[in-house]
Amino acid sequence: MKLTKRSIYIILVIVLTIAVDQISKICVRNTIVGRTDIHPGERISLIGDAFILMNVENTGAFLGMGSDLNPTLRIILLLILPIVVLAFVLRHILKDTSLDNLSLFAFASIIGGGIANVYDRVVYGSVTDFFFIDLGGVFRTGVFNMADLSVTTGMIILVIMSFKKKEKEA
Repeated sequence: MKLTKRSIYIILVIVLTIAVDQISKICVRNTIVGRTDIHPGERISLIGDAFILMNVENTGAFLGMGSDLNPTLRIILLLILPIVVLAFVLRHILKDTSLDNLSLFAFASIIGGGIANVYDRVVYGSVTDFFFIDLGGVFRTGVFNMADLSVTTGMIILVIMSFKKKEKEA
């Protein structure tokens, strides 16, 4: 594969996404894990009750779904399938030269976040989640990490771009 500006851009976004995620998880593990005054699942206020830091080791996928699966199914659904899907998406964005930079950014963010969480599952046996937002019942998240944020942001960008494309065509 010839390294073009486009492929360097894709690789850079993926690598930066993985780096930000892994650095944030290292900081959380070093700050929270091993401290005797903080227990698993305990909340640490960052900004009042709205932005909370905590350490949750998630053996499943989104919001812990799949953590009760038998080990073989968990390997297939949480390791093998994501790796195959991420490889196909990467192949697609490297080959499809019609994609604009924002769509490339979105896909690369999804790939980087996916790789970061798969890495955690392989190396640690679980994914470290640590951030929780509760805006007084108006908006409330599950516990998530920077990789989850990258995947979600990428998906939102793709949905918005899809609507804009349909508007243009109409």
